Amino acid sequence: MNQPTFAETPRVARTATAEVHNVIKQRILDGHYRAHEYVREASVARELDVSRTPVREALRELVSEGWLEAIPHHGARVVAWTEKDAREVFELRLVLEPMAVKLASERMDNVRLAHLEALAGRMEALVERIEREPGVRNEIAFLNHDFHRELITASDNQRLVAVLDSVVRTSVIRRNFGNYDLTNLRRSMRHHREMLEAIAAGSPEWAANVMRAHLLAAQALHVRFPDSPDGPGASSE
Repeated sequence: MNQPTFAETPRVARTATAEVHNVIKQRILDGHYRAHEYVREASVARELDVSRTPVREALRELVSEGWLEAIPHHGARVVAWTEKDAREVFELRLVLEPMAVKLASERMDNVRLAHLEALAGRMEALVERIEREPGVRNEIAFLNHDFHRELITASDNQRLVAVLDSVVRTSVIRRNFGNYDLTNLRRSMRHHREMLEAIAAGSPEWAANVMRAHLLAAQALHVRFPDSPDGPGASSE
């Protein structure tokens, strides 16, 4: 796969840092960089054809944001998410995402709704191929992330969008779609469809309740609760 190349001049130094930041973050989300793996400054600079300065700045930012951790005398490595992290993320998402979907339902336009329906349709088609083509899980994960991001953005509340981006960027679902068997995937797709039906019907409360059910179902797959010792193993979704 061709790597992006960034021209670097003093005028675009900040842009180069931002681009490197985005590439590294995307690689973490995609699983290209795994938990506890070191992200080497020299390697990234060489791959992206930039000097080490924007890479160094991008790594510092990613450490401050919680994506990486700085290990003295070793460098920056990808943070491993714990069960506690996953539980905290779900606690926040269960409050904020239904709110975002409720607002989105009140402000949705036909163009964006059509785009969401297209995303839902593509995911549904891929789910039906998953047993014979396991590799499509990655594509489903990408589309799922886009679906949720588009719904959140449609709320037209920039502060809510920013807070949710900060929470969801841990990408619980996107990192571990492997936890979902075919039955769970189909249920997730039905939730997507029902949310869109609720929005099309002009029922914000219905849409918000479906989102809450959607998140609760995901939470049950990825967080072990104290009263459910035989429940699913912990994961950072």
